Amino acid sequence: MSDNPSEHTARVHAIVSGLVQGVNFRYYTQRRADQLGVTGWVRNLRDGSVEAMAEGRRAALDAFADFLRTGPPAARVSDVDLTWGDATGEFTSFDVRF
Repeated sequence: MSDNPSEHTARVHAIVSGLVQGVNFRYYTQRRADQLGVTGWVRNLRDGSVEAMAEGRRAALDAFADFLRTGPPAARVSDVDLTWGDATGEFTSFDVRF
């Protein structure tokens, strides 16, 4: 394994608040995750927020988190709560959950 921290794998759990449902947030998130080589999932929550769990290289997850802070064009993100941890390797793709 590389000594470069950006090459280490990690996991991030995110709760995204604001106008994030009804604006294709989950599908844009899936597309961005696929572009970055990130695995995991994204889903809507009953309170109107969006939850995501992602794993990948730390540099890719940093870019993924940056995307979550802005979202797609119609979204209005007011807050992103990120919790970082160690990757488990449990995901093989990035999926939209319902």
